[in-house]
Amino acid sequence: QVQLVESGGGLVQAGGSLRLSCAASGDIVSINVMGWYRQGPGNQREMVARITNGGSTNYADSVKGRFIISRDNTKNTVYLQMNSLKPEDTAVYYCRAVANGRLYWGQGTQVTVSS
Repeated sequence: QVQLVESGGGLVQAGGSLRLSCAASGDIVSINVMGWYRQGPGNQREMVARITNGGSTNYADSVKGRFIISRDNTKNTVYLQMNSLKPEDTAVYYCRAVANGRLYWGQGTQVTVSS
């Protein structure tokens, strides 16, 4: 079992920045990939960014050049640095881990970008 706890969401003006954190606990040695997903009002959940154990990353086209995903293995934490935020980035952001073929989700953290 893996437990994920997100933090760092909030309200920010367009053009601003936020950093989300996702702390993992439990069977962390089994985690292969961690990522951030988001679900905006009336939208399906979508991938924002992912990072593998080896450090490979990929991003949704809509956030490339603005968001950066990183991980600190000493703290079992993954971060999402979000810059140049836009109103369309408003969503609940979820952390996800893949471990032993199973998916684990955090509870989500709200990000609201005002215009």
